[in-house]
Amino acid sequence: MEKDALQYLVDLNKEYEVVDGRTFIDPDLREVRQETASPFGISTLSGLVDYIQSEFDGDDTVMVQVVSPKKVRVLGQMNANKERDKFVNVEAIVPDFDYGRFHDMEDFNIKLQSLFLPGPDRAVILQVVGNVKEEDVRSYGDNGVSQSVVASTGIANVENILVPNPVELAPYRTFTEVEQPKSLFVFRMQDGPRAALFEADGGAWKNHAIKGIESYLKDKLSTDIENGRVHVIA
Repeated sequence: MEKDALQYLVDLNKEYEVVDGRTFIDPDLREVRQETASPFGISTLSGLVDYIQSEFDGDDTVMVQVVSPKKVRVLGQMNANKERDKFVNVEAIVPDFDYGRFHDMEDFNIKLQSLFLPGPDRAVILQVVGNVKEEDVRSYGDNGVSQSVVASTGIANVENILVPNPVELAPYRTFTEVEQPKSLFVFRMQDGPRAALFEADGGAWKNHAIKGIESYLKDKLSTDIENGRVHVIA
């Protein structure tokens, strides 16, 4: 690119000066800036690994930055203008659950089964929301931490059931190639009946997800990391 820019200046009969690898046109010292690559998008970590190992765009040294639980990008080294090539943006496709909002029982039941991994607390919540008696839920007991509702416990049995709180769940929140981090949620019910989940780990799950992505990439790109071609940071 720099060679082409210099040839363009020669063709225009312009004088130029190179200072610390940067090219300027005399006499007004306008800089000829180097072009940088624009990123294309993919949605999986395995696709990112395939791209890097294919050397499709060359074998230059690259930095793989884990930006968040849902985003990774591949950057080149800084050029003379202190700018980087941006080769790839990787955006995870994850389902969305509206935390902090109360859902009716049918909607909550479906989303809990489809957007969360199986686990002991998920099973307990499903049992509660699947058997709570609508005509009696308004008479639940609540001490500010735990709740109890009237629910069916068998073919002919109706009992007060203690609503678990807090609960440990593992929603789909990051790339499917890595383990979905578990975290604590406050589970609440109210008249309707309706139920809601409130995140209760202060966002700590994000750090676990980022570390999981970093470990996955370092494992899959170990050879490239050892020879210095790839650097993974999180």
